[in-house]
Formats: sequence, structure tokens, C-alpha cells
Amino acid sequence: MTAAAPTTMRQRRERVPALLVLEDGRTFHGQAYGAVGETFGEAVFNTGMSGYQETLTDPSYHRQVVVMTAPQIGNTGWNDEDDESKRIWVAGYVVRDPARIPSNWRSRRSLDEELAAQGVVGISGIDTRALTRHLRERGAMRVGIFSGAALADHAELLAKVQASPEMKGADLCAEVATTEKYVVPAIGEKKFTVAALDLGIKAMTPHRMAERGIEVHVFPANSTLEELYSVDPDGVFFSNGPGDPATADHQVAVAQGVLERRTPFFGICFGNQILGRALGFGTYKLKYGHRGINQPVQDRTTGKVEVTAHNHGFAVQAPLDRVSETPYGRAEVSHVCLNDDVVEGLQCLDVPAFSVQYHPEAAAGPHDAAYLFDRFTSLMAGAPARTTAGS
Repeated sequence: MTAAAPTTMRQRRERVPALLVLEDGRTFHGQAYGAVGETFGEAVFNTGMSGYQETLTDPSYHRQVVVMTAPQIGNTGWNDEDDESKRIWVAGYVVRDPARIPSNWRSRRSLDEELAAQGVVGISGIDTRALTRHLRERGAMRVGIFSGAALADHAELLAKVQASPEMKGADLCAEVATTEKYVVPAIGEKKFTVAALDLGIKAMTPHRMAERGIEVHVFPANSTLEELYSVDPDGVFFSNGPGDPATADHQVAVAQGVLERRTPFFGICFGNQILGRALGFGTYKLKYGHRGINQPVQDRTTGKVEVTAHNHGFAVQAPLDRVSETPYGRAEVSHVCLNDDVVEGLQCLDVPAFSVQYHPEAAAGPHDAAYLFDRFTSLMAGAPARTTAGS
């Protein structure tokens, strides 16, 4: 008699039922994927067909349960090179058809194993197309995933979901940012020094600057203006990050100080929203946000259309049809999403500052927007001698 093959951890989890419960009461039944237990967050969907490792380790996904619209996830496993931070940040993970056997020369373990090792509760085997359509119609909302011993009566689970915190009003950037300043050295000849405020920065972002001869000093999210200027920067950068920009009063004040000193400024994602607030524009929560690596954006300064990587649930309220007068001179919308006319970039016309809502570092994503790092370099190269505030 032939002995039965040993049951793998993956196969044991596949047999564990799991339930996804949305705050409006809709449910989806599936199987446990990753860790077994319970988790809560904001349900959002990502349209990328690849780049799941970069997505999972992007700090901007803190406290979000990510639904992948691509049906097959995990095909290339998990490697030790593509993480964008030191850990997985998503609160939960939802896939339809997980890969049973990963295949890639760099793979070290399966996605399922990595999720389980880091305690990330997920669910597989559900109709992610139906879930995505529901979120598009009803909007991003709170959700819970329950498996194993966490399963209970539907009314009890729904009450837990409805008691979990909302994303609107959430102040999260300090929870994901570095707690100590560190330096990413320039690659080759050093040309500039940049003070980068870490609001949830991805590792590829300072690397893209380092490739251009920039020495990047990365500071904690709550650093002061004086701390940023302690390195005598040629430019200041504000990174991506999670949470509601309406809570970022400290970072807005720091950005205003940078504008007053007329130091070249570049912001992406959360940094774009902070620049918007610093200029006097409002911000608002999108119905279901932009998340994926295939979002069309037009650079209005050149007319060029770029395919870009996005991860944002909030946006800036700024007029598309005119130049605005702000306390720091004129400013205008420089980039716009061609799907829904959401503001995707700002530029100041009288001070050296600009920002974009998407992710030009291309991790994961296309390289269409890499020129923005060159634009920042050109801005620093052409900047006049730095002055102190009010001079």
C-alpha cells in the first residue's frame, strides 16, 4: 500500500472556512488564505495584474483590506528583494484563485506562507468581481474577514465590523513612518541633498533619487521644519502615506514653512494632498479610490498621457479650469486622471514646488512618470540661493 502524501500547511488552511463581512451586511464565503483568525479594515480594490509584493509592503495600505481584481494571485511566489518596506502593511488580503505552486527563479516561498508568517488574515475562493462591483457601486467601506475559531453568528460579526474604526479622520502616517532619521547615499557623484519626510515612504522612492546623485535624509513623520533644515537641504520631499490628509495639520505647517523659504519641494500621494492643503485647497474622500498600476493620467504641462501607479482614497479639491491665487502665489492643477477628472498633480508658478498624486517610483508599476524625479533635480539645479523664512 502506498502511503498518502503528507498534508501541507497550505492544504490544511484551504479546508478552513472563512467569511468576509461588509459593513452594509453583504457577505462572501470562501477559504482561509494566509493566517487564520480575524481582521478589520477598509475594503478597497486593486486593479494591478502584477506587483502584489510591492502592494502588500506599501505602507499606504495600512489598515486596508485589499481585494485583488486579477483572478490569479501568487504565481511568482515571494522573494527577498521586492519589499517596499520591512513588513506587510495591509490589514487583510482577498483573492479569487491563489496559485497552488509558485514558479519564479527568485521565489523563496509562497505568498500564502508569507501572509501566514506575518499574521495577515486573508480569504480566497470568493467572487472578487462581484465584490469589486459592489464596492464601485456602494463605495469603499469597512470590512472584516473571519476564519477558524473567529467565525460566529452573522449578526455578531457584523456588529464587530460596524464598531471598527473608519478611514475618514484616521491619523496614520506616524504609525508607519521611521522613528529614527536615516540616510540613503547618492549613487555615484553626490549632486544634491534632500530632506525627505517619511509619511509611509516606499524604499524605491529614495533609491530613484539616489540614482540621480541625490543624498536623501529620511526623517520621521512628525519632524519639525528646523530638523529638516538641519541637513542644509537643496530640496524637500514629502512621501506617500496612509490616512486622512485632513488630520495632517503638523505636516501642512511644515510644508508651508518650506514654501516660505522657497526651497524646491516635491511631494507624491499624501505629499500631494499636504501641498494642496498648504496652498489653501481642501481634500475629500473618493468613493472608492484609485489603486492599481494602469491608471491614465495627463500631464497638462506637456499634454502627454501616462499610465501610472496609484494608491489613494483621498484627493485634492482644486479648480481644473483656471490658475488659483494662494498665499504663496499662483498655483494650478498640473495632472488630471482621465477616468474621472480627479486632481493628480499640482504645481506652483511663483515658488519652486510641485507634487503628484500617484507613484512615479514604479514599484510596482510602469515607468512613464520617472521623469518627475528629473524635474525635481532640475528644480534644485535652477533654484536660487536658499533664504530663511521671511527674508
